[in-house]
Amino acid sequence: MFGLLFSLRSFTAKIDPTTAEKGNLGVPLLPGQGCSFYSFKTNTYKLNFLESPSGIKLILITHPRTGDQRDTLKHIYNLYVEYVVKNPLYAPGTPIK
Repeated sequence: MFGLLFSLRSFTAKIDPTTAEKGNLGVPLLPGQGCSFYSFKTNTYKLNFLESPSGIKLILITHPRTGDQRDTLKHIYNLYVEYVVKNPLYAPGTPIK
């Protein structure tokens, strides 16, 4: 999954007509840098993708006919920030229980 998302994100950043600086294909991008990739659809599923400014990647697999899920992914990320990141007992890098 990571390789697929890495490749699609890199490819869409390179062909994005709104970005002047393209860089080299396959070079890792910084979080939130030059990516207009939000989802892709196959016959059996739709993959929805959101990368936060801090580099957290959220993936939501849905039915192919499901609409845009960016707002849902943003809501999930906001819950993560509210209940995990702001929790004084959470140590970064440890599993979330």
